[in-house]
Amino acid sequence: MNGIARFFRESMVARFFIPLGVILIIFSVFLFISNNKTKDYPKVEGVVSRIEPYEAEYIDSNGDKVEATYRVFMKYTVNGTEYDEEYGIFSNYKVGDKKTIVYNPSNPKEISDPPSLLFALAFLIGGIASLVGGIISTVKSLKKYKAMKLQEEGWKKDGK
Repeated sequence: MNGIARFFRESMVARFFIPLGVILIIFSVFLFISNNKTKDYPKVEGVVSRIEPYEAEYIDSNGDKVEATYRVFMKYTVNGTEYDEEYGIFSNYKVGDKKTIVYNPSNPKEISDPPSLLFALAFLIGGIASLVGGIISTVKSLKKYKAMKLQEEGWKKDGK
């Protein structure tokens, strides 16, 4: 029983990094799928038409200032029709700011940021690195556990 406890203590890093790696890889797959859905969406120049308060500025429990957030609306034109739709909740846009957005050609009221594979790729690389690190840590822990077990058996033989 003592050997099992020692193995779990030695493999603590692996028990953290392997699940983390799997979670990051799964999340990156979802990001790739999301980006793939909008990759062919047409781009259009949008202008912030209005902002509405969403959450007021406040001081959090750590004493840090949290900026106010606003519902941001974009005005843009598709095939001669002007749309004014909610873009999202942000803290850093002002009325009149311009931004390239993409829209769903079958429903131009659906807008989003142009797809970027950078975040998905970063999560994938981080996930693979975590997974490999966890596997290497597990292998090292197993080798160390086996070496200690052989050493203990040697002590038992010497004691007879």
